[in-house]
Amino acid sequence: MPLPTSLIRRTMATQEPGGLACLDAVSWPAAGGRAFRAFFATGTAVAAFDTALRDGAATLTEVRDVSGGVLVAGFQADAGPTLALPLVDGVAGLRADAAEQGLFSGLNAAILIRCHEPAATVAEWLIWHHRHHGLQGAVIVDRILADGLADALEPLIRDLGLVIVVLGAPVPLGEPDKGAETDPFLAPDAPGKDRMTPPPPDPWRAPLGEMVIYEIVKWRFLAQARAVLNLDISDILAPVDGLAPVFDRALAAPQGVLLLIGWRVYPWRVRQAQSPVFGDHVCKPFDAATAQIRWCAAPEVSGLEATWRQSRVSYTKPDSANGAPFYRCMAIRHPGQASAVLAPKTSLIEDAALLALAGQLGHKPIRAPKSLAKAPAPDASRTAIVTTMKNEGPFILEWLAYHRAIGIDDFLIYTNDCTDGTDRMLEVLQAKGLVQHRDNPFRTMDLKPQHAALQAAESEPLIQNATWIICMDVDEFINIKVGDGRLADLYAALPDANMISMTWRLFGNHEVQEFKDRFITGQFSRCAPELTRKPHHAWGFKTLFRKTGIFKKLGVHRPKGLKPDLWDQIHWYNGSGKPMPLDMLRNSWRSTATTYGYDLVSLNHYAVRSADSFLVKRDRGRVNHVDRDQGMNYWFRMNFNADEDCSIQRMMPLLRAEYDRLLADPDIRAAHDHSVACHRKRIAELHADPVQAAFYAELVSDRMQRLCRMQAHFGSNVFTAGPEVIPDEVALLDQPPGFFFTVRLAAEPSAAENEEAEA
Repeated sequence: MPLPTSLIRRTMATQEPGGLACLDAVSWPAAGGRAFRAFFATGTAVAAFDTALRDGAATLTEVRDVSGGVLVAGFQADAGPTLALPLVDGVAGLRADAAEQGLFSGLNAAILIRCHEPAATVAEWLIWHHRHHGLQGAVIVDRILADGLADALEPLIRDLGLVIVVLGAPVPLGEPDKGAETDPFLAPDAPGKDRMTPPPPDPWRAPLGEMVIYEIVKWRFLAQARAVLNLDISDILAPVDGLAPVFDRALAAPQGVLLLIGWRVYPWRVRQAQSPVFGDHVCKPFDAATAQIRWCAAPEVSGLEATWRQSRVSYTKPDSANGAPFYRCMAIRHPGQASAVLAPKTSLIEDAALLALAGQLGHKPIRAPKSLAKAPAPDASRTAIVTTMKNEGPFILEWLAYHRAIGIDDFLIYTNDCTDGTDRMLEVLQAKGLVQHRDNPFRTMDLKPQHAALQAAESEPLIQNATWIICMDVDEFINIKVGDGRLADLYAALPDANMISMTWRLFGNHEVQEFKDRFITGQFSRCAPELTRKPHHAWGFKTLFRKTGIFKKLGVHRPKGLKPDLWDQIHWYNGSGKPMPLDMLRNSWRSTATTYGYDLVSLNHYAVRSADSFLVKRDRGRVNHVDRDQGMNYWFRMNFNADEDCSIQRMMPLLRAEYDRLLADPDIRAAHDHSVACHRKRIAELHADPVQAAFYAELVSDRMQRLCRMQAHFGSNVFTAGPEVIPDEVALLDQPPGFFFTVRLAAEPSAAENEEAEA
């Protein structure tokens, strides 16, 4: 029969010699006296210690920084209970406890840093690693002494035959400015952090800040251990699966260190009124890109002078290709939080290895639901546009004619607060069977107009019966470069696609000031270069997507609400026909330097049109970011006139034929003419307003015209601050090719400010 577990209680020798914060000090017999090591808290200065020889004082053989703290090693001939620690300001008494390295001599041991985890979780951890990995002992650094961990743990592990030391920390070991580690704000994958309030500082429960603790545990207890496993209590080693235990592998490693590679895992759901356990964690993010790193080391091989740190052992380079996997169980790390608070539910998929692990743990987890995708007929291509409008009357007919000409079948249009005949035009078009027009229900839904429209659209038969859908605006034109420029050609070029994202190409006002009732696509061909990394939203995209049930709802830039177990059925391409990467599947809305493409299709974005029309656009406000002014900063960010692209004009004959056919209807012509008249009237009213007139004069000034051909030369901070930060000597004088100008901001913009998804 195994011996009963030996559970030993110890407390760190925390003290303040000479006013310095010493976390612990240990000593052991050496020839002629005692060798010792003392460990000082983060912020202690190495320069505070005197390494010169002094009569009657200890001899310091080493003083060095360890992860912000200080390790002091030395020897004292006097074997008394108090060491004489030489400091620059004098000699201070230092109490050093006797090291107990023999407790773990030849054993497979673990370091566990315990913050909030209950005794039952600690016991489950110990039982698993003892039975499946050969664990023989552990040092548990108990950061919260008040809740009696040792007393509660003892009966749970009594029969395991382990050597367990619970080392109490009488001072806080967490980062002093961080909140409790359990708070979702500190969960790496938690969505919506920009909307969270950071928790108040709580150094007792904050993430570990005193990293010298690993050296404390080594020199106090584990220097003679056979091998040492360094994991957190929320981490569990994967089953061995035919490999040697990690302790044996560390001992056999060339430098005595085995890398441990961990992945964050989550429950689908924890049963109500139950605490999370390791076996609940059966899901992982399908797009996880980062790993936690820990280690298992054999001290005799790696050497005691190699510093133990949280994620590495100094001077060693373990082979990452042969590392051992572990799982970081996030509901244990952040108890009381639903999985959706800790990670986007749209990223979580069941993992077969985790399900098997749950079985080995004897736990029956709540399983993730299974989703079914529906496969449309291979030749189905009925395509619908959902859009929102406000005071866009003069521009509707060209946009409608163009998209009908390239193959769009259905149009669902939501409007609100129109005063320029937009509603009249759309009612006429609806009566002719050309569009479906709806009042935007945003006031009754407590949503922004664009989001309300998309939510309402999901129940519309037109959307339910469509095969392909895109959410886009009346200032955006799908520019297909392949074949004859029609949707059928695009679909044929990407036959297995169920998502096609079209990167914006920003088209400026072409220095056209006056509104003219002419084709937008014909008037404005000056635009941004294809390679336009800045401003942040210049590479926004809109997405044609096939209705296959992979996503739950419409989104402004792409469908949203991914059913994560169907992620591998996504066939998503950019405008050059290249597959979109895994890390963009859930919520990306803009292209990057590696994902933009215009070879097959782009989205021509005529965000400003003429200077006259921009006055009206600014006056009417926005359909999504309703609280943001479309002022000079917007004009500067969107009015690119540096390059030229006339590729869409090859569709002009088809556009003209469809436009003329529509305009031949007297009701449609009357509605169009009315909107044009309203637009001109509003332009005149705005010009008559002194404030608007001054704004317009700046829009069309020589300075702004020059700046709107120079955006590629400015840093991101210039677009955040606005064109007024650009000095005249930059704006008005000729600059050498390739020049670059930026400014320093007092504060960087927040993530929320950067997420300007609807320009």
